[in-house]
Amino acid sequence: MVRLAKAVRLGAIGLTLLALTACTAIYRNHGYTPADTDLEAIVVGESTRQDVARAVGRPSSIGVLADSGWYYVGSRFRHFAWKAPEEIDRQVVAISFDGDGVVENVERFGLEGGQVVVLSRRVTDSNIKGLSFLRQLLGNVGNISAAQILDN
Repeated sequence: MVRLAKAVRLGAIGLTLLALTACTAIYRNHGYTPADTDLEAIVVGESTRQDVARAVGRPSSIGVLADSGWYYVGSRFRHFAWKAPEEIDRQVVAISFDGDGVVENVERFGLEGGQVVVLSRRVTDSNIKGLSFLRQLLGNVGNISAAQILDN
């Protein structure tokens, strides 16, 4: 009788341990984003596409317009019990090049609460590169108030 009670108790402990280990979360990483230490080897305004390929490797995604940039995307998913996998982290490293293939910009973006957040940025030029003269001129139309005109 004592033996049977001991076996039942060990069986119950074993089932409890099995149930607890079955409910642990499993994390999976997809994609690749270079570490900040690897990105330090890239010098904005000096490094070329070949330098970037040697320092951090070639990306899985390349810019659509005239091969303007390289994008490294990494995601981390949490799988828990019967629930659908949940993306808990996503980072994108964007390296853009000028017309000569020299690094123009290195940025790291994150995803927090469904919103894209800039985590780090290294830029050499101003942000008005893509705007034509006419677009810049028309963009300032709403920035002038009547008080500014009447003061003169």
